[in-house]
Amino acid sequence: MTGKAAEFREIEQQILARRPEHSIDPSLDRIRALTELLGEPQGAYPVIHITGTNGKTSTARMTETLLRGRGLRTGLFTSPHLMSMRERICVDGEPVSTERFIELYREIEPYLRLVDDAAPVRLSFFEVLVGMAFAAFADAPVDVAVIEVGMGGTWDNTNVADGAVAVITPISIDHAQYLGDTVGEIAADKAGIIKPGAVAVLAQQPLEAAEQLLRRAATVGASVAREGIEFGVLSRELAVGGQRLAIRGLLGEYHDLFLPLFGAHQAGNAACALAAVEAFAGTAGPGETPAALDHGLVGDAFAMMSSPGRLEIIRRSPVVLIDAAHNPAGMAATVSALTESFGLGELIVVLAVSADKDVAGILDELEPVTAAVVVTANSSSRSMAPAALAELAGQVFGPDRVHTAARLDDAIDLAVSLADESAAALGGLLAGGAGPGLAAGAEPGLAGGAGSAVLITGSVVTAGDARLLLTGGGAA
Repeated sequence: MTGKAAEFREIEQQILARRPEHSIDPSLDRIRALTELLGEPQGAYPVIHITGTNGKTSTARMTETLLRGRGLRTGLFTSPHLMSMRERICVDGEPVSTERFIELYREIEPYLRLVDDAAPVRLSFFEVLVGMAFAAFADAPVDVAVIEVGMGGTWDNTNVADGAVAVITPISIDHAQYLGDTVGEIAADKAGIIKPGAVAVLAQQPLEAAEQLLRRAATVGASVAREGIEFGVLSRELAVGGQRLAIRGLLGEYHDLFLPLFGAHQAGNAACALAAVEAFAGTAGPGETPAALDHGLVGDAFAMMSSPGRLEIIRRSPVVLIDAAHNPAGMAATVSALTESFGLGELIVVLAVSADKDVAGILDELEPVTAAVVVTANSSSRSMAPAALAELAGQVFGPDRVHTAARLDDAIDLAVSLADESAAALGGLLAGGAGPGLAAGAEPGLAGGAGSAVLITGSVVTAGDARLLLTGGGAA
């Protein structure tokens, strides 16, 4: 290990030794103290702020790609990461280098000590990374920063930044122990990122969530753009490697857009990202009538969009996909995309989940499309024990469809073997003239022609661990 690599690992361990990001202490006092010492770096550039329950990271990545396609220098802060902490802080579409990550930490380290010494509770893992990101974007400098919240909105550490545009992706129940037991309570918390005079870009929402978001916008004098009313997907059709879209934006219509991502939920995320960039274009140039974005630039940006760990094909024959769905609503979107976009014969699922999630709800969403599930654990201390997960899965799938592996690598090997066996059996049936073909536009070659696949899912940590095992590392 080189000197810089060793120093990076040492800093990682120092940050990880702090209070973890899932341990919430609802206060902005510490992060405000840190940003004041740093000279309020989050005020040095305009911000597009993104919250919601599902789709935040994908929407943030798409928004940043569109902004960069317009020639702007961008900052992007997302969480959690798949494989490297550096992924959370990107400048111009690339994670900060190991050297730059070290520099950022060393630059703010004296100020971390000052805040730690003055506050009754030390800065958390997430607060340190937020401070580093704000400083990195000011130093770059960037023309605009796309900031994804960690959890919630009102008390999220990123909320010391005032977004010119606030994007709220679909809201459902998750992190109930921190945000509330109902969609309305959760929406009220997430609405806190909508600031006076901002533009609130709202994905389609349950009624009680929409009511809270609109109430907040009216209270602070923010304007509102709603998916399905002011903007939205006009049409979508399957295409090899993704889907082809037409979107009505806030400033115009954009047709024949190829999006190399799967599922109706990603089309909705793309529409929100496009509306956010149009809203930003309108707020960034006062005194001029905003015009539609250049259709060619939009098309090129859409074709470049990616979201690692979201129905990402890692291997073929059999096909192995990884997906970061970690709550019932997210898993429902994943299942819908799989059903629509892939010609599946049998699906083998590798599942590792956090114990504090609605695990029964996740299993219920998977059961109708899953031939067998291999339950295991990921590298997080929050991961549910395989034996406990197997017991729950047995109640949903029946014990004959549930397999257990103590380690993720063993679980993947077992799932691939099961998929190979299924493909061989299905291949024999197809040779005899039985079985359906691919739907028009469906992704071909999902399992060497026999249509069996492995899906590794249940958590961002699970997706990241699997990606590291199957690709050998490197930033996502």
